[in-house]
Amino acid sequence: MRIVFVHGAFVRDGAWWWQPTADVLAGRGLRSSAAVLPSCESEPRGDLHDDAAAVRALLDASDEPALLVGHSYGGMVITQAGNHPAVHRLVYVTSFLPDAGEALADFGGSEPPPRHVSHGDGTASVREELVRPLFAQDFDDTTYAGAAARLTAQNEAVFGQPVTTAAWRAVPSTYVVCADDRATLPETQRRQAARATDVVELPVAHHPFVTRPELVAGVLQTMT
Repeated sequence: MRIVFVHGAFVRDGAWWWQPTADVLAGRGLRSSAAVLPSCESEPRGDLHDDAAAVRALLDASDEPALLVGHSYGGMVITQAGNHPAVHRLVYVTSFLPDAGEALADFGGSEPPPRHVSHGDGTASVREELVRPLFAQDFDDTTYAGAAARLTAQNEAVFGQPVTTAAWRAVPSTYVVCADDRATLPETQRRQAARATDVVELPVAHHPFVTRPELVAGVLQTMT
Protein backbone atom coordinates (compact mmCIF):
# COMPACT_ATOMS: atom_id res chain seq x y z
CA MET A 1 0.00 0.00 0.00
CA ARG A 2 1.25 3.49 -0.87
CA ILE A 3 0.00 6.86 0.30
CA VAL A 4 -0.57 9.82 -2.02
CA PHE A 5 -0.92 13.23 -0.37
CA VAL A 6 -2.74 16.25 -1.84
CA HIS A 7 -2.10 19.58 -0.09
CA GLY A 8 -4.45 22.48 0.54
CA ALA A 9 -4.89 25.94 -0.94
CA PHE A 10 -2.39 28.79 -1.26
CA VAL A 11 0.74 26.69 -0.74
CA ARG A 12 3.27 25.00 -2.99
CA ASP A 13 5.76 22.15 -2.48
CA GLY A 14 3.44 19.48 -1.12
CA ALA A 15 6.42 17.23 -0.44
CA TRP A 16 7.75 19.69 2.16
CA TRP A 17 4.46 19.76 4.06
CA TRP A 18 4.14 15.99 3.94
CA GLN A 19 7.79 15.14 4.71
CA PRO A 20 7.56 14.75 8.54
CA THR A 21 4.82 12.15 8.16
CA ALA A 22 6.46 10.59 5.10
CA ASP A 23 9.59 9.98 7.17
CA VAL A 24 7.60 8.18 9.87
CA LEU A 25 5.77 6.11 7.28
CA ALA A 26 9.01 5.17 5.55
CA GLY A 27 10.36 3.90 8.86
CA ARG A 28 7.33 1.62 9.00
CA GLY A 29 7.82 0.34 5.47
CA LEU A 30 5.16 2.47 3.78
CA ARG A 31 5.90 4.41 0.61
CA SER A 32 4.36 7.83 0.04
CA SER A 33 4.44 10.76 -2.36
CA ALA A 34 2.92 14.23 -2.68
CA ALA A 35 1.10 15.67 -5.66
CA VAL A 36 2.13 18.87 -7.46
CA LEU A 37 -1.01 20.95 -8.09
CA PRO A 38 -0.99 23.10 -11.24
CA SER A 39 -3.38 25.66 -9.73
CA CYS A 40 -0.61 26.55 -7.27
CA GLU A 41 2.61 25.73 -9.11
CA SER A 42 2.31 26.43 -12.83
CA GLU A 43 2.17 29.44 -15.15
CA PRO A 44 -0.40 29.86 -16.55
CA ARG A 45 -2.13 28.37 -13.54
CA GLY A 46 -4.32 25.32 -13.90
CA ASP A 47 -7.72 24.81 -12.33
CA LEU A 48 -9.45 22.18 -10.16
CA HIS A 49 -9.67 19.76 -13.07
CA ASP A 50 -5.97 20.17 -13.87
CA ASP A 51 -5.20 19.47 -10.21
CA ALA A 52 -7.30 16.30 -10.36
CA ALA A 53 -5.56 15.23 -13.57
CA ALA A 54 -2.17 15.69 -11.90
CA VAL A 55 -3.28 13.43 -9.05
CA ARG A 56 -4.57 10.79 -11.45
CA ALA A 57 -1.23 10.88 -13.29
CA LEU A 58 0.56 10.25 -10.00
CA LEU A 59 -1.76 7.34 -9.29
CA ASP A 60 -1.08 5.99 -12.79
CA ALA A 61 2.62 5.69 -11.93
CA SER A 62 2.10 2.42 -10.05
CA ASP A 63 -0.35 -0.46 -9.89
CA GLU A 64 0.09 -0.56 -6.11
CA PRO A 65 -3.12 0.23 -4.17
CA ALA A 66 -3.17 3.72 -2.67
CA LEU A 67 -4.58 5.69 0.20
CA LEU A 68 -5.44 9.09 -1.29
CA VAL A 69 -5.12 11.77 1.39
CA GLY A 70 -6.55 15.26 0.84
CA HIS A 71 -5.92 18.19 3.17
CA SER A 72 -8.30 21.19 3.25
CA TYR A 73 -8.81 22.22 -0.44
CA GLY A 74 -7.18 18.89 -1.30
CA GLY A 75 -10.45 17.24 -0.35
CA MET A 76 -12.04 18.81 -3.42
CA VAL A 77 -9.27 17.37 -5.57
CA ILE A 78 -9.42 13.83 -4.21
CA THR A 79 -13.20 13.83 -4.56
CA GLN A 80 -12.79 14.60 -8.27
CA ALA A 81 -9.82 12.27 -8.84
CA GLY A 82 -10.52 9.48 -6.37
CA ASN A 83 -12.48 7.12 -8.59
CA HIS A 84 -9.13 5.96 -10.00
CA PRO A 85 -8.85 2.14 -9.87
CA ALA A 86 -5.72 2.29 -7.69
CA VAL A 87 -7.50 4.11 -4.86
CA HIS A 88 -8.18 1.84 -1.90
CA ARG A 89 -9.54 4.54 0.41
CA LEU A 90 -10.00 8.30 0.50
CA VAL A 91 -8.77 10.17 3.59
CA TYR A 92 -10.00 13.70 4.26
CA VAL A 93 -7.95 15.75 6.76
CA THR A 94 -9.80 18.86 8.08
CA SER A 95 -11.11 18.99 4.57
CA PHE A 96 -14.03 19.60 2.26
CA LEU A 97 -16.07 16.62 1.13
CA PRO A 98 -18.34 17.78 -1.73
CA ASP A 99 -21.04 15.98 -3.61
CA ALA A 100 -21.21 16.14 -7.40
CA GLY A 101 -22.18 19.64 -8.46
CA GLU A 102 -20.82 21.32 -5.30
CA ALA A 103 -17.97 23.84 -5.29
CA LEU A 104 -15.72 24.97 -2.47
CA ALA A 105 -17.52 28.32 -2.46
CA ASP A 106 -20.76 26.50 -1.60
CA PHE A 107 -19.39 25.76 1.87
CA GLY A 108 -19.09 29.43 2.83
CA GLY A 109 -20.86 32.73 2.26
CA SER A 110 -21.16 34.60 -1.01
CA GLU A 111 -18.20 36.86 -0.24
CA PRO A 112 -14.53 35.76 -0.15
CA PRO A 113 -13.42 34.96 3.41
CA PRO A 114 -11.50 37.88 4.95
CA ARG A 115 -8.44 35.65 5.34
CA HIS A 116 -8.04 35.64 1.53
CA VAL A 117 -6.98 38.51 -0.69
CA SER A 118 -7.75 38.72 -4.41
CA HIS A 119 -5.03 40.18 -6.64
CA GLY A 120 -7.33 41.23 -9.48
CA ASP A 121 -5.52 39.04 -12.00
CA GLY A 122 -7.43 35.81 -11.46
CA THR A 123 -5.32 34.73 -8.48
CA ALA A 124 -5.68 35.02 -4.73
CA SER A 125 -3.51 34.44 -1.66
CA VAL A 126 -4.00 33.89 2.02
CA ARG A 127 -3.29 36.91 4.24
CA GLU A 128 0.07 36.01 5.72
CA GLU A 129 -0.58 37.82 9.00
CA LEU A 130 -3.42 35.34 9.65
CA VAL A 131 -1.50 32.18 8.79
CA ARG A 132 0.20 31.58 12.11
CA PRO A 133 -2.75 32.36 14.42
CA LEU A 134 -5.30 30.45 12.33
CA PHE A 135 -3.43 27.77 10.39
CA ALA A 136 -0.14 27.23 12.21
CA GLN A 137 -0.51 28.08 15.88
CA ASP A 138 1.45 24.94 16.81
CA PHE A 139 4.44 25.53 14.48
CA ASP A 140 7.80 26.36 16.03
CA ASP A 141 9.69 29.33 14.55
CA THR A 142 11.88 27.29 12.21
CA THR A 143 8.99 25.28 10.84
CA TYR A 144 6.87 28.38 10.41
CA ALA A 145 9.63 30.08 8.43
CA GLY A 146 9.69 27.11 6.08
CA ALA A 147 5.91 27.20 5.75
CA ALA A 148 5.81 30.95 5.11
CA ALA A 149 8.37 30.56 2.32
CA ARG A 150 5.96 28.17 0.59
CA LEU A 151 2.87 30.35 0.58
CA THR A 152 1.78 31.13 -2.96
CA ALA A 153 -0.96 32.64 -5.09
CA GLN A 154 -3.53 30.26 -6.53
CA ASN A 155 -5.98 30.35 -9.41
CA GLU A 156 -9.21 31.78 -7.97
CA ALA A 157 -11.27 29.70 -10.37
CA VAL A 158 -10.80 26.59 -8.23
CA PHE A 159 -13.04 27.98 -5.50
CA GLY A 160 -16.05 28.27 -7.77
CA GLN A 161 -15.60 25.09 -9.78
CA PRO A 162 -17.94 22.23 -8.84
CA VAL A 163 -16.70 18.68 -8.78
CA THR A 164 -18.35 16.59 -11.49
CA THR A 165 -18.13 13.31 -9.60
CA ALA A 166 -18.09 12.32 -5.92
CA ALA A 167 -15.61 9.48 -5.55
CA TRP A 168 -16.61 8.90 -1.90
CA ARG A 169 -19.94 7.54 -3.09
CA ALA A 170 -18.11 4.50 -4.51
CA VAL A 171 -14.82 4.41 -2.57
CA PRO A 172 -14.54 3.94 1.23
CA SER A 173 -13.57 7.15 3.02
CA THR A 174 -12.28 8.31 6.37
CA TYR A 175 -12.59 11.86 7.67
CA VAL A 176 -9.94 13.06 10.16
CA VAL A 177 -11.44 15.83 12.30
CA CYS A 178 -8.75 18.15 13.68
CA ALA A 179 -10.37 19.30 16.91
CA ASP A 180 -7.94 22.17 17.62
CA ASP A 181 -8.16 23.67 14.12
CA ARG A 182 -8.80 27.44 14.15
CA ALA A 183 -9.06 27.76 10.37
CA THR A 184 -11.69 25.14 9.56
CA LEU A 185 -13.70 24.97 12.75
CA PRO A 186 -14.40 21.54 14.24
CA GLU A 187 -18.18 21.90 13.87
CA THR A 188 -17.69 22.63 10.16
CA GLN A 189 -15.48 19.58 9.83
CA ARG A 190 -18.00 17.37 11.59
CA ARG A 191 -20.72 18.40 9.17
CA GLN A 192 -18.43 17.42 6.29
CA ALA A 193 -17.48 14.19 8.05
CA ALA A 194 -21.11 13.03 8.10
CA ARG A 195 -20.67 11.97 4.47
CA ALA A 196 -17.61 9.80 5.13
CA THR A 197 -17.65 6.06 5.76
CA ASP A 198 -15.99 6.58 9.13
CA VAL A 199 -14.54 9.37 11.24
CA VAL A 200 -11.43 9.79 13.40
CA GLU A 201 -11.09 12.81 15.68
CA LEU A 202 -7.66 14.00 16.84
CA PRO A 203 -6.62 16.79 19.26
CA VAL A 204 -4.58 18.59 16.59
CA ALA A 205 -4.51 21.85 14.61
CA HIS A 206 -4.77 22.47 10.86
CA HIS A 207 -1.52 20.78 9.74
CA PRO A 208 -1.10 17.65 11.88
CA PHE A 209 1.04 15.93 9.25
CA VAL A 210 3.64 18.68 9.92
CA THR A 211 3.45 18.95 13.71
CA ARG A 212 2.09 15.55 14.81
CA PRO A 213 3.50 13.14 12.23
CA GLU A 214 3.57 10.09 14.52
CA LEU A 215 -0.14 10.53 15.22
CA VAL A 216 -1.09 10.95 11.57
CA ALA A 217 1.11 8.06 10.47
CA GLY A 218 -0.51 5.86 13.11
CA VAL A 219 -3.98 6.63 11.80
CA LEU A 220 -2.98 5.97 8.20
CA GLN A 221 -1.18 2.76 9.09
CA THR A 222 -4.46 1.30 10.40
CA MET A 223 -5.93 1.68 6.91
CA THR A 224 -3.20 -0.15 5.03
